[in-house]
Amino acid sequence: MNRRTVLGSALIGAAASVTGAASAKPAAQSAARASGRTGPLNLITDVEGIKIGQAHDAGVRTGVTVILAEKPAVAAVDVRGGGPAGRETDVLKPENLVQEVDAIVLSGGSVYGLASGDGIAAWMGMRGRGYGMGGAPGVPPSPIVPTACLYDLANGGNKNWEMDPPYRRLAVEALEAAGDRFDLGTAGAGYGAEAGALKGGIGSASALMANGWTVGAIVAVNSVGAVVAPNGKTFWAAPFEIGDEFGGMGSAGLAASAEDWGLSKGRARPRENTTIACIATDVALTRVECQRLAIMAQDGMARAIRPSHAPFDGDTLFCLSTGKKVIDNPALRQVAVAQLGNVAADVLARAIARGVYHATNYEGVTGQTWREL
Repeated sequence: MNRRTVLGSALIGAAASVTGAASAKPAAQSAARASGRTGPLNLITDVEGIKIGQAHDAGVRTGVTVILAEKPAVAAVDVRGGGPAGRETDVLKPENLVQEVDAIVLSGGSVYGLASGDGIAAWMGMRGRGYGMGGAPGVPPSPIVPTACLYDLANGGNKNWEMDPPYRRLAVEALEAAGDRFDLGTAGAGYGAEAGALKGGIGSASALMANGWTVGAIVAVNSVGAVVAPNGKTFWAAPFEIGDEFGGMGSAGLAASAEDWGLSKGRARPRENTTIACIATDVALTRVECQRLAIMAQDGMARAIRPSHAPFDGDTLFCLSTGKKVIDNPALRQVAVAQLGNVAADVLARAIARGVYHATNYEGVTGQTWREL
């Protein structure tokens, strides 16, 4: 038996080795693999144990998105862009002490937006949630709230906030609004975003795999690169679309020369463009496995944005495992991670396209959204 035969057998075995996975007839599984299935909402909240909260300030043209883990979740991060703005990303390294997080924050505001993590930490700490070394009386816990921010300071909003940037307030508003359903497009951390030459925004998508695993993604798209092919409006993510979730145009229009960036930002400047994202799965993974999943999922940005991971971008991707489903066969764990990582990359690509597809202009402003192409 050669390596390909062994790997094929392992993939089949992995699909059947999840405790609590939904049972399905072979015909249904075949159809799911052929066409793809989303979760009920086609949002990251289809992953059990994840809630999303969002808030924005229309006058400032910025916002915050909070990914709330209902219980502490194993997490990792992968940073690919040349100009990131982040908080508590080092704590997620596999060799470090704390293996779980309480929430992830995606925010506008560049360095000012890092204060959004402060708001979440204070809110949670006051309620006794967070990491603690023994829980002695009078000693507050330390909520673990990794944060990534995008640059939206030059989008025309009123940034004259002096000593009172809005991000701490917006983060608390977002957290208190957390639930299963949330807006896509011009909302949350994507409120002030721009995707190349088009209006950017918040996107989300999910996939229900044939074996019962769920993978979801949420992303704030604020890229240098273009999300559509030149001379048209076909999303680079078109080959991965399920149904008509971002227009159903198909992939016939996908073509470009190596040096044609299409509807990218014509005068990109360092630290002013970032796509920040979080993927989640209900499969129980270790920190190291989450790290590999995050690395693989970053390919979703490359599938949906051209170019991506440039010196001008601060591309950052978090990964969460809520641990609701257990892989029974230890011998198949890495095959399972490979399966999840490939699906996660596709889900992220779809989420990026959905964020731009649903984006609308600010009130009273006309400009180039995807629907206006």
